[in-house]
Amino acid sequence: MVQDEAVIGCTGELLVGTRGAAGPGEILVRVRGGSETFLAWSQEPLPTGATVLVIESRGCREVDVIEWADPLDALGGDTADAG
Repeated sequence: MVQDEAVIGCTGELLVGTRGAAGPGEILVRVRGGSETFLAWSQEPLPTGATVLVIESRGCREVDVIEWADPLDALGGDTADAG
């Protein structure tokens, strides 16, 4: 199957939580100037609303995801003094 490489590396929000090996959830991803939904598979179950990173495309609008926390959020949100 043809991979959708544009979505790899994008972050999104789970609209439907994943169930690990028991089944996929659904993710909303901002890609190609809009928002698209994909079936999302993960190793471990992830809850609805979790922010995830797309790590692989399975083709046919299916992706593999991991839970994601933006490392810049650890800066406390005060980036005005960063320069």
